[in-house]
Amino acid sequence: MKLSILDQSVVPSGTPPDQAIRNTVELARAAESFGFHRFWLAEHHATGSFASPAPEILISHITAVTSTIRVGSGGVLLPNYRPMKVAETFRVLSSLDPGRIDLGIGRGGGGSDATAAQALRAGASNAEADGEFATLLSELLAFLSLARFPNGHPYSRIALQPHGTLPPEVWLLGASLDSARLAGRFGLPYTFAHFGQPQLTRSALAEYRSSFRSLDGRPPRVQIGVSVFCAPTEEEARYIFSSQRLFRARMRVGDLRPLPAPDDAVVGLRTLPDPLEFEDAEWPRCIVGTPAQVRETIASIQDELNPDELIVLSSIHDPVAKLNSYRSLAEIFETTSNVSQSSSVPA
Repeated sequence: MKLSILDQSVVPSGTPPDQAIRNTVELARAAESFGFHRFWLAEHHATGSFASPAPEILISHITAVTSTIRVGSGGVLLPNYRPMKVAETFRVLSSLDPGRIDLGIGRGGGGSDATAAQALRAGASNAEADGEFATLLSELLAFLSLARFPNGHPYSRIALQPHGTLPPEVWLLGASLDSARLAGRFGLPYTFAHFGQPQLTRSALAEYRSSFRSLDGRPPRVQIGVSVFCAPTEEEARYIFSSQRLFRARMRVGDLRPLPAPDDAVVGLRTLPDPLEFEDAEWPRCIVGTPAQVRETIASIQDELNPDELIVLSSIHDPVAKLNSYRSLAEIFETTSNVSQSSSVPA
């Protein structure tokens, strides 16, 4: 099973947002040295919590400072854009780094509120953006030459450049049974956000596999998005996890401030209800613990669901603790023989 990373360029409290972008770039370098398979960038808009509204720009920069790891979007939120423009952008990226570019597609808005979402979707009505996602996805795949426009379709006469470019690998992202069915219908590899809807993970993967209709002879491929907080002791892991607990509690009431430091989170959680305390799911939304504990939980997911890949999201306030959490994962899965404390990446 392959192991990859999804990064949201989360803004740690006390840190300027541009530093969050630089943290993402340094994490990408580390991910390659640790042997991770992919490094994906999320898309968020007009929020104090996340610093990356343009994953395609970060993709271009990260491919320039790495050499082997696949780099992509996790994902481009298609309702915000016209499919032709997304296709052109990723054709250019693929021409610059053939065989390394992934295009993960999401259907959310990614805006901090309805006004931001409307500003992003200028020129497309909400009904078009929300109700016709399958049409947008069909157009995108045709513009990427991964499918064909129907006979007589006006867009079929459009020839995009750069011509002859190896297309990006397209994934559909989701956290619902609807997204699972759509990925199966289009014959696309599917990423399920377990960290978003852990109660649906098993049923969504079953729905995807049962509805899968291959368009190019490839079998269904499943990637599960998990959130991991790994440290040498369980106490330390739960300490760094406290930031995410308070962060989610604040999000529940529309508070989109930066990710709090663990010390502040421990204090803040005394007065706010913990939204993760009483969740009922087969596997926890967030996997928290020592390397042995994390290994046990992930092994259970792997044995039961047989994913092709895990993509890991770790929203940790301290960049060094975040690197060390990913380093521990790489050691658990033996992603590279060169992972050690002597790595050039700071320990």
